[in-house]
Amino acid sequence: MLHPDLKGRVAVITGASRGIGKALALRLAREGADVVVAAKSETSSEKLPGSIYDTADEVRALGRRALAVPTDVRSDDAVRSMMEKTIAEFGRVDILINNAGALWWQKVVDTPPKRFDLMMSVNVRAAYLCSYYALPHMVKQRWGHIVNMCPAISTGPNPGRVCYMITKMGMARLAIGIAEEHRADGIAANALWPRTIIESQASINWGLSTRDQWRTPEILCDACMSIFSQEPPKYTGRQVLDEDVLAELEGMTNFDQYWCEGKPPEKPIYIDGREMGGLRG
Repeated sequence: MLHPDLKGRVAVITGASRGIGKALALRLAREGADVVVAAKSETSSEKLPGSIYDTADEVRALGRRALAVPTDVRSDDAVRSMMEKTIAEFGRVDILINNAGALWWQKVVDTPPKRFDLMMSVNVRAAYLCSYYALPHMVKQRWGHIVNMCPAISTGPNPGRVCYMITKMGMARLAIGIAEEHRADGIAANALWPRTIIESQASINWGLSTRDQWRTPEILCDACMSIFSQEPPKYTGRQVLDEDVLAELEGMTNFDQYWCEGKPPEKPIYIDGREMGGLRG
């Protein structure tokens, strides 16, 4: 497994108070990066355990600097302020992971307008806002990685997940567009998505199958580290699954180590953004 030299680098991660975002924050810290934890949760609860301060404390325990910034990613002012605080504290931003997300898997007729607006705001608009405020700093230093957590663009109908996938497709389009606009600036932007369901608070709260069908967040962490091991212009504009990244950059062919129960289920549930962007048994 490639270990990127991230000493002196600063990573901003949205939705990093728990789950995949928190796992990414801790992994980046282990690889030497300082971390900005940008999320809404300032207190822990039974349904949503963990907070931005908990994650920041764990980053510091690994010997890296951390900045916990309460951030409603739907708010222009909040995102701008978060990025300003990042620059004031660390002087730079090198990595942006747009991980915050809102999930609603229902038919169009069962999706209230307010729920649709929430997904548009938390998924695609927030990724745009964070990129908008991070890019000038990346351009100035001529180095940066942006990763949007979303599946590849597809023409699959996605029944039962139409509205959700509309927002996720927007995130993918944003990533590949930024990649081309800033290829000459030393900035990479990629869309990354898991092949299978990842153990997280979302998969728990939504009852997305059972733990024997889940992989640990470490597969996404490893995929991100492989991407960050590349100089930005060498790996950009891609829409990839975690397995794709690890196979291409690490030569990995067996992914059994990532299953939560230590072995693959008889019939894995795949989330394949390239084919249909939804659950496929």
